[in-house]
Amino acid sequence: MNGFLSTYWIAFNTILVKEVRRFMRIWQQPLLPPAITMTLYFIIFGNLIGSRIGEMSGLNYMSFIMPGLIMMSVINNAYSNVSSSFFSNKFQRSVEELLVAPVPNSVILWGYVFGGVTRGILTGVIVTIVALFFTDVSVFNFWVLTSVILLSSILFSLGGFINALYANKFDDVSIIPTFVLTPLSYLGGVFFSTDLLPAAWQVVAQFNPILYMVNGFRYGMLGVSDVSLVACYSILIGTIIVLYAYSMWLLKRGKGIRQ
Repeated sequence: MNGFLSTYWIAFNTILVKEVRRFMRIWQQPLLPPAITMTLYFIIFGNLIGSRIGEMSGLNYMSFIMPGLIMMSVINNAYSNVSSSFFSNKFQRSVEELLVAPVPNSVILWGYVFGGVTRGILTGVIVTIVALFFTDVSVFNFWVLTSVILLSSILFSLGGFINALYANKFDDVSIIPTFVLTPLSYLGGVFFSTDLLPAAWQVVAQFNPILYMVNGFRYGMLGVSDVSLVACYSILIGTIIVLYAYSMWLLKRGKGIRQ
């Protein structure tokens, strides 16, 4: 048993280290753009527009949008890292080496997922450092903060993995981030409180999963949230279980990798 666990750990660690080395070799592409983009958000929305808006949920507008901007960069990078990396391995047919190795599908899946988690959290740290130049960064509840960002990174890394399995060409990898993640992020309470929405739209907003992640993270940093923490964790954990089970089922079927 110990021998199997040791082998599985080596396989997991190998995939994870490979993933980290892959995006660190080209760090200018995955890590620098989020820092520049978020700097522009802070300048335009925080300084220029925020000075006219004033307070939001009892907070300075710059402080209010900061957790949402950090979370937006985390989920986008966690998702894109796994989707682009695994699809590249599919395209180059190097994924076949993993399939013939005596390694469970779960080890392969978690290796890629935690590669995405690492990039997502690293990007979040970079954006947080950028935020220090514009506003005070505080931590209201460390455990909520870290658990929400970790669970959100896992969730979107799993989503990126599923995207990579279904993708048949490189264009397919960018469809979900462009047409799904970006709109949901902008409508997920990053720049406004859902209390400002009409009653009907507040109900619609409750179906946006990113709303719960942004507000859970905002509670961890600032102590304010438009949703309950119970709902936040329920959505995160429930969705992770569903996506993990679906990813394992797709791997077992060989979807996108054995045709």
